[in-house]
Amino acid sequence: MNNYQEADKLIADAKNIVVLQADNPDGDSLGSSLALEAILSEKGKNVHMVCAVNIPAYLQHLKGWARVQNDIPNQFDLSIIVDTSTESLFENFNKNGSFAWVKSKPCIVIDHHTETEGLEFASTNINEKAAATSEVIYRMAKKLKWPLPIDACEMMTASIMSDSLGLISESASAETIRVVADLVEEGVSLAKLDSNRRETMQKDPTLLSYKGELLQRVKYDDSGKIAYVTIPWKEIEKYSPLYNPSMLVMDDIRLVEGVDLVIAYKTYPDGKITGKIRCNYGKGIASKLAENFGGGGHPYASGFKITNNTNLEETIKSVNSKALELLEKIEDQKSEII
Repeated sequence: MNNYQEADKLIADAKNIVVLQADNPDGDSLGSSLALEAILSEKGKNVHMVCAVNIPAYLQHLKGWARVQNDIPNQFDLSIIVDTSTESLFENFNKNGSFAWVKSKPCIVIDHHTETEGLEFASTNINEKAAATSEVIYRMAKKLKWPLPIDACEMMTASIMSDSLGLISESASAETIRVVADLVEEGVSLAKLDSNRRETMQKDPTLLSYKGELLQRVKYDDSGKIAYVTIPWKEIEKYSPLYNPSMLVMDDIRLVEGVDLVIAYKTYPDGKITGKIRCNYGKGIASKLAENFGGGGHPYASGFKITNNTNLEETIKSVNSKALELLEKIEDQKSEII
């Protein structure tokens, strides 16, 4: 029995299913959750979507986001974890002890981050190379002949478009494009999805001034290849309900001449530091860099979390040093090819 069949049997045997996102929800994790909710509901299952943190405003163009709850229900038969294979990203559930309840039940992991093999406690791990987790879900649905209601198709499309940056990232393969084409044939309107996204992308006027403040705080390492900005807790608390502060400026900073990668650091009252990494084309070191600091992700977009009360300046120095080392390896490899 392969992993798809194992997952299908676990789902068939379950009545109440929890679909879990990690503490860093994004377009792929939310879109995948909503797609599974639609598919599994069509199969007669009771589906509860759960994320320990509130869904940020910039994702609220995805219809159904408000059905995501913060707490794991007391009664369920099966959990499905989407878009992550890293247990540390469930920090909030581990803190309140509810993740132990997840571990005690059957669990399916569906992910496209192939840097890891999955979660040890999971009943079955489905980690496949793809542009987005929803691309993997689509493969499963077609292979297992799951129903594909239009709302599931819309959410899978939104998910894939989000994680592939509109089908222009290196992770977007010919198969990814074919999947989106198939979903359009199922009735998905790309124009409608983009219109919904743009409508909710309108920003509170205060964010424009704040963006200016962040851009003024950008710093560069001595080489000029690494740009970084720090966002303290008081700003996270104030602006996160309106928009993800780091995403206000990261794309702008990547356009600076000579910059290969951008890192946005966030600092928290408990001493935790998080880093969001974005790389420019041809400099895809983000996942390897994040792995060195307990994180992971994609070659061009990754993140990490440090919880041992390390000094911020020391962290920045260490990250910059490792980043330069990885960038030099890329340059050396190019030289060898030439």
